[in-house]
Amino acid sequence: MEGLDHSDAAASFDPLRPKLLRVAYRMLGSVSDAEDMVQEAFIRWMKADRQEIREPEAFLRRSVTRLCLDQLKSARRQRETYIGPWLPDPVVEEEKEEDVTLPLMLALERLSPLERAAFLLHDVFGLGFEEVATTIERDMAACRQLAARARTHVRGARTRFQVDKKRGVELAEAFFAASRSGDMTALGAMLAADVSVHADGGGKRSAATEPVLGFEAVMKVHASLADQFQKNGSTLVRAGFVNGLPGFVTMEADGELQTTALDIEDAKITAIYIVRNPDKLRHLH
Repeated sequence: MEGLDHSDAAASFDPLRPKLLRVAYRMLGSVSDAEDMVQEAFIRWMKADRQEIREPEAFLRRSVTRLCLDQLKSARRQRETYIGPWLPDPVVEEEKEEDVTLPLMLALERLSPLERAAFLLHDVFGLGFEEVATTIERDMAACRQLAARARTHVRGARTRFQVDKKRGVELAEAFFAASRSGDMTALGAMLAADVSVHADGGGKRSAATEPVLGFEAVMKVHASLADQFQKNGSTLVRAGFVNGLPGFVTMEADGELQTTALDIEDAKITAIYIVRNPDKLRHLH
């Protein structure tokens, strides 16, 4: 009988798992933590009186969101001791995600957990404030205020100029070719004057511990890196979209993966986001 209960729970839960993972990942910025939260929600689902639950998806979304709110408190403490820039785990897809790009995920980091939840549930996932209020256990007026404050904080990070999908991938491939071959003229032609590089090594692999800011500084870094690539190699695994931005996955000389995402405005690269921390790349293997 118990086995039947569990198979029934899985049959109703599994179709909702991708949606729940999207909520959890956008709340936390960590693939492994998101998977843990969704698994914990499944354990609660197995224990629940499912006959009494009229809307399983709403029930499970509430469970996942509340678990993520608790997780965010401990995650914030961990971020305070993180070595170098923190970037969300890279999610690599063939198509670009329109709802939450990497710059927006970084902007979400500046919000309180409740602001983050209210903004994501209402503005990104399209839930009414009544459902948001039930989920985060605040009244509707408070939820409207939380979402409004969040909107103000992240306004600058919302998608503005949308690079065409095909053009975005072409730029990413051209950037890979120029940066690895040492073609500084081609590389320089792609970069905006105020370009920046943000590299997340997490103290596990070599990476700049502060963002590199401005055209000259970024060119200098890439000239140095090009020498290393010439000696040790860097292999393109695939091009696509990394957290909604054009980018690529590479296999580096140390046998580890790396992702590069490019924020592009007016056909120029304005920011380069590199994830080297192996803990954040495991799911890509």
